[in-house]
Amino acid sequence: MKILDKMQRRAAIWILGAFKTSLSESIEAITGIIPIRFHLQKIAKRLQMQPFKLPTNYILRNLMDDSLPSSTSQNPHFISSLTKHQASVIKGHLIDSCNTSYGIFPSFSLLNQEFSPGSCIIDIFPDHFSFNLVTKKEKEKNDQIRAQELDNMVFLNSSSSHIALVISDASIKNNIATSISHIYIANQLITKTVHHAAFVTSTEAELFAIRCSIN
Repeated sequence: MKILDKMQRRAAIWILGAFKTSLSESIEAITGIIPIRFHLQKIAKRLQMQPFKLPTNYILRNLMDDSLPSSTSQNPHFISSLTKHQASVIKGHLIDSCNTSYGIFPSFSLLNQEFSPGSCIIDIFPDHFSFNLVTKKEKEKNDQIRAQELDNMVFLNSSSSHIALVISDASIKNNIATSISHIYIANQLITKTVHHAAFVTSTEAELFAIRCSIN
């Protein structure tokens, strides 16, 4: 780490033309270079996601907990079959990746037919969906009016067994995204979904909450 810090410090001084006595944190901030330890942490976290980008029939994926085969025969080499002591002794890259798998959302397949114009669920059944979105400015300006409109909508539709009311939201705290969805039918809570994930944006978390609700 000392060698890498020294290398980055020299590069930052060369970019700015600063004095050699300048503080490393200052010149790194001015040049827009993050500290080398944080850069290494970012690379390590991205590296832990690499096994999940491999094909599902790849041998490493067959060892991961999220890709268990459908057959009833249990493979003794599954990571999930290791004891806590065995996992602590191994301390390998696959163990680390498997431990962080809970924080990785299933990715969207851009080539899926459902994402093609005209093939989306909303395109096929346009009269079956009604989205009520509120911007921050609208919420501050017409908070009471908007709340009354939503209350009226819920009151009119809550008694019908053919209409589902979905309330979804997402937030990020301490780099952990939380997606929550509540689904009501006939004024009864049908299901509540809560998902946690790391290394995602708030927009991705919100899209994931909406997708879970529609599913």
